[in-house]
Amino acid sequence: MHATLETHRFMSISIVAGPGVLAPRAETELLGRTALQLLEGVADTPVVIDMCCGSGNLGLAIADARPDARVFLSDLTDEATAQARENTQRLGLGGRVTVGQGDMFAGLAASLDATQADLIVCNPPYISTAKLAGDSAYLLEREPREAFDAGAYGIAIHQRLIAEAPLHLKPGGWLAFEFGAGQDRQVAMLLKRSGAYGALNFSKDTEDVPRVAFVQRL
Repeated sequence: MHATLETHRFMSISIVAGPGVLAPRAETELLGRTALQLLEGVADTPVVIDMCCGSGNLGLAIADARPDARVFLSDLTDEATAQARENTQRLGLGGRVTVGQGDMFAGLAASLDATQADLIVCNPPYISTAKLAGDSAYLLEREPREAFDAGAYGIAIHQRLIAEAPLHLKPGGWLAFEFGAGQDRQVAMLLKRSGAYGALNFSKDTEDVPRVAFVQRL
């Protein structure tokens, strides 16, 4: 396994990622920067959940930037959680970072107990099954389908995230997540239907395209 791992720079940290796990993308640093800005409003010991954590790049970068934060990472696959744990140890963050495995928040049920988060971040799969069979098929040459496939409309994981996150957020806590270019209207619809959140905000990429949504739990 170690022979095939590659080192990636993500925000303030260097991590390893290999087969079976999404390689960190520079575009996800927009979500990381948004998360750190939201945490500026939390004075002490914020609790952060990184859902669909992959190699752990997002949650570990937050933990590195906020030495007082307690961070929980979770993913579904053996490969992702193994690499997230390895990166946690490489960075010396094992005292403040917990890695769980399971289907969405079920992977953290034992670790969180009744703890609620100040911030939940997520970079979920957001490519439709049809696109992965067509012009986006090249993505599957080196990375797993689980990292990209989000059902017929590309928002299956977003639907679950938006529905389940309020149970794990403090009142006034933040949910921030990445989505695909052109999915902002779908995201807005899902959040409005939920009724669990306040005003919707977007962070835009260098092309002025909305790519990150962030909302507060009511």
